[in-house]
Amino acid sequence: DAGHGGKDGGAQGPRGTLEKDVVLAVARRLARQLNREPGMRGILVRADDRFLNLRQRAEIAHRARADLFVSLHADAYADGEASGSSVYILSESGASSEAARCLADRENAGEVGGVDLSAQDAVLASVLVDLSKNANIEASERAAGQVLGALQQEFRLHNPGVQKAGFAVLKSLDLPS
Repeated sequence: DAGHGGKDGGAQGPRGTLEKDVVLAVARRLARQLNREPGMRGILVRADDRFLNLRQRAEIAHRARADLFVSLHADAYADGEASGSSVYILSESGASSEAARCLADRENAGEVGGVDLSAQDAVLASVLVDLSKNANIEASERAAGQVLGALQQEFRLHNPGVQKAGFAVLKSLDLPS
């Protein structure tokens, strides 16, 4: 997922470079590298300069039956001194409130993580949501640790450990992000 796009340029560099352009170029290169790996296929959420809201980005990943969702950003800091890479996963508190929201959103469809919950009582549905959330947080942590380790070998890190935050784009119950 190349962050931003279209009307949303994201951060702007000192010479006017837009975040949306930088992350699209990185996403294209990453997809090409993934596609060279046996058994892997990189899917671009956006392949050109278009705006997609956060829900559309997650829907594209779900339709592609993705095993992992990676959102790329090239943020800027006001002090100009910060630099380097960071890796984020969803925080527990963010996931908990999102789980409740997702369960409510899917009530009519009766589905969470591809499992039909319409015939289940609310307690069982809640337990299934929690299990899915916890499994995805664990998978996200493992993947993020591997990404951070690889970044650390070639690039400067802004944060030495995996960071956690409630970014909406990471809030999927059935897809490590």
